[in-house]
Amino acid sequence: MPNAATIMIVNGPNLNLLGVRQPDIYGTETLGDIEAACAERSATLGLECDFRQTNHEGEIVSWTHEARSNHDGIIINAGAYSHTSIAILDALRACDLPVVEVHMTNIHSRESFRHHSYISLAATGMICGFGSQGYLLALDAVARLIAEKE
Repeated sequence: MPNAATIMIVNGPNLNLLGVRQPDIYGTETLGDIEAACAERSATLGLECDFRQTNHEGEIVSWTHEARSNHDGIIINAGAYSHTSIAILDALRACDLPVVEVHMTNIHSRESFRHHSYISLAATGMICGFGSQGYLLALDAVARLIAEKE
C-alpha cells in the first residue's frame, strides 16, 4: 500500500493474557485474534496497521514519541495505565495525531477507580464496552479522522 496511512495500535499491561485472563469479563479471543482482525480491517480501509503490546509504561511513552514522526494516528488500549498514567497522557498530547481510546469493557459500569481515564483527556474519542469489536470501530473512526484532516 504505497502512501497508506499507518496506524499504531498500542496495547498496555495484561492484554497479552487475553483469552485466558478473566474470560468471563474479557472474552476468549486472544490478542493475536484481535491483531489479525485489525490487519484485515486496516487493509479494507487502505491503512497500514502497526500492532504492539507491552506491560511497561515507559515503552508506551517511547512508542507514542515514535508515532509522532512516522504514523498517522494512534489507537490505544492502555489497560490499567489509562487510570494512572499522566506520562502517557503527556506523550499523547505531544504527538499531535488523532487518538482513539479503546476499552474492551465498559469502564463506567465497573469499579469506581476505572471510571476516570487520563487517556481520554488526549483522545479524540473513546470506544468502550464492545469487546474486541471496539478495535475495529476505532479503526473506522481513525480512518475517518485522517480523511477529514486531509
